Amino acid sequence: MNEFVESRVRLTWPDRLRSEYDVVILGGGGHGLATAYYLATRHGIRDVAVIERGYIGSGNSGRNTTVIRANYGVPEAIRFYQRSLELFQGLEEETGRWIMHKEKGLLWIAHTEMGLRAERARAALNHAYGAETVFIGPDEINEICPQIDLAGGGRYPVMGASYHPRGATARHDRVVWALAEGAMQNGVEVHQNTTVTGLKVSGDRVTGVKTERGDISAGVVMMALGGQVTMVASMAGLRLPIRSHPLQAFVTNHYQPGLDAIVASTELLFYASQTARGEILIGAEIDRQPSYSYRSSYGFLSSCAGRALALLPFLADLRVLRQWAGICDMTPDYSPVMGPTGREGLLVTTGWGTWGFKAIPAGGEAMAQLIATGEMPELIAPFGLDRFARDLPLSDRGSAGTQ
Repeated sequence: MNEFVESRVRLTWPDRLRSEYDVVILGGGGHGLATAYYLATRHGIRDVAVIERGYIGSGNSGRNTTVIRANYGVPEAIRFYQRSLELFQGLEEETGRWIMHKEKGLLWIAHTEMGLRAERARAALNHAYGAETVFIGPDEINEICPQIDLAGGGRYPVMGASYHPRGATARHDRVVWALAEGAMQNGVEVHQNTTVTGLKVSGDRVTGVKTERGDISAGVVMMALGGQVTMVASMAGLRLPIRSHPLQAFVTNHYQPGLDAIVASTELLFYASQTARGEILIGAEIDRQPSYSYRSSYGFLSSCAGRALALLPFLADLRVLRQWAGICDMTPDYSPVMGPTGREGLLVTTGWGTWGFKAIPAGGEAMAQLIATGEMPELIAPFGLDRFARDLPLSDRGSAGTQ
């Protein structure tokens, strides 16, 4: 029996959904499970139910491209993601589960003078706020990743890059299962295949949730939903500043020599890394048309593959194995929303766009602290929903991979 199967059989799923819990978390992906895990392990709050419509990790947590980084473009995001990066580094030791975390370093390539200015600025800002990032030239790029064509196929010459040595990847489903196991071993209940049909509301307060298996009363309800959070929020009369867009990705067959670094290019609109099985995993920008569709398209595959080949010509010898899509919940400033909603008893962690996987531990830790103490943690205070009403956006579109 392999380690992954062992991790599955060690979980004991509850038979009965009770009518009352201290905390109900909607969404059994990384953020919901991380919040439940930290509530139980850091704060001793174990009367928690995680409600998942499908199976845990079946949404965006199992559809992302697994990059972990902290090289963002605004101080608030740098501090937040640096914390998340540090938590990822210690997650295997803390949970006792192998999540296949591996530091690879991330190269963010510049092909134009404007791109050079952007990457120099990124490196300087990251350094100032504690995220290790340096600006390097073509020769250093070639040393780190010799597979990159410095001529860019004759159209996109490589002029420089910011290099983030702590850039890493981890296996997304193993992260989900490690957090689920840790939460459930500490008394949290995780209910799969349970659809939320409504929210229980009394005046301006959300008092629980309605499911197809019965109603639940709760002291706190937290929405950690990817893709359809606006629909659930509307059940409480709440309108969130979110638009949902598909984001597609694909993987190739095994590449034997190995792509050691994570490679990204804002101007070519793609990023690539190698999985533990040797596949080359490639993603790009969001689809422009808002949608809840998980359908992938040949148009995306053809366009993205063409751009990737300009920088990584070895891809021409590989075959595409599979292609898929996830849903990105985008806010007007491309930054996430965490905290109170304006409805008492209802919290939200959403708007993660292309940032969600790498934020799982820090997001869960902060939301658990908010639930346990009732006070907004300083780390996530700038990401509150009220920033839009106060005209304090955190515009970081250039870091989101969504240009």
